[in-house]
Amino acid sequence: MLQDSFIVEPFFGLSIFLLTLYTKIYQIRAQLQNLIWTRLIYDMKKSSVFLQLTIINLFLTGLLHFPSFAGNGAYRYCPPNRLYGLDIHATTVIGAPKTYIIQKGDTLLDIARNFNLGFSEIQTLYKDLDPWVPPEGLELLIPTFWVLPEGHWNGILINLPEMRLYLFFKRISMVKTFPIGIGVTENFTPTGRFYIKEKRVSPTWYIPASLREKYGGRKFIPPGPENPLGSHWLGLSLKGYGIHGTNFPWTVGRLVTHGCIRLYPEDILHLYPIVSVGTPVHIIYEPVKIGFKGGRIFIEVHEDVYQQIPDLLKFTLKKLEERGIRNFVELDKLKEALDQRSGFPVDITSDLDHVK
Repeated sequence: MLQDSFIVEPFFGLSIFLLTLYTKIYQIRAQLQNLIWTRLIYDMKKSSVFLQLTIINLFLTGLLHFPSFAGNGAYRYCPPNRLYGLDIHATTVIGAPKTYIIQKGDTLLDIARNFNLGFSEIQTLYKDLDPWVPPEGLELLIPTFWVLPEGHWNGILINLPEMRLYLFFKRISMVKTFPIGIGVTENFTPTGRFYIKEKRVSPTWYIPASLREKYGGRKFIPPGPENPLGSHWLGLSLKGYGIHGTNFPWTVGRLVTHGCIRLYPEDILHLYPIVSVGTPVHIIYEPVKIGFKGGRIFIEVHEDVYQQIPDLLKFTLKKLEERGIRNFVELDKLKEALDQRSGFPVDITSDLDHVK
């Protein structure tokens, strides 16, 4: 009994210490965010003070999320310094795959959420598994590994086919990423260039006339557990559309909304304070992404969820040719990746001697 007390007491003290430290870090981070994000940060890009505070904020953000599997940490990237040809110094593949052994009582939905993935990112890799009762003891490859959409982005970028949001900090070459739910095929999420027009905590959902019958004739749903907008709302410059949380987390990684972008409850809490009014938002449609890491060429292929690309092979070959890297790619590897559409980055670099 004395031995048990000796073991428990130090851990209890350590828990109190860590909780105190966690709280203090959160308070410091909140103060930093108030300094950074409540001002017009996009007018301050050239300020060295802004740069220093942003780096500190990202570091503290990482500390606050150290218990999670994949976390919401920022990744460093290095875009190609030329538009044509292979840049061996470019790094546009971020993260790294992980493994996880299924435990008793796990579902694929729980596993996806624990690794900050949408359901589709897990389900696409394991189509033959029962998502509700996957076999205990099976080791899974977890796709916490992404090719960044091509371009020099700043602010929010949403790629619809992969159902993922990226937040770019262009000045310091870092990026954060979150899984999302998007519009159903009948009410698809639009593409285009927008910006964050408003921010609201505990939003009320004003039900569109076309949906009121489904909700018993109600015209609005107040804040609370029944509200599909969740706890926070980032309204876009396109009227009626926004980025928000959800009261049903298992819909993230699916086509479920009436056009808005839906995040896990914990992710909208993370994103909301670091995004200001005026932040650019680009929504794109790229089922095929091409990236670079260590002088190698990677491809990440997703389902054409809105059926907009009639010939993925032709579409991809054109991208490679326009980029000037067609001759560095092995065609068989490319075709296999296009056939599988796993949503997982695949190395398609040719192994010929002239590829360095």
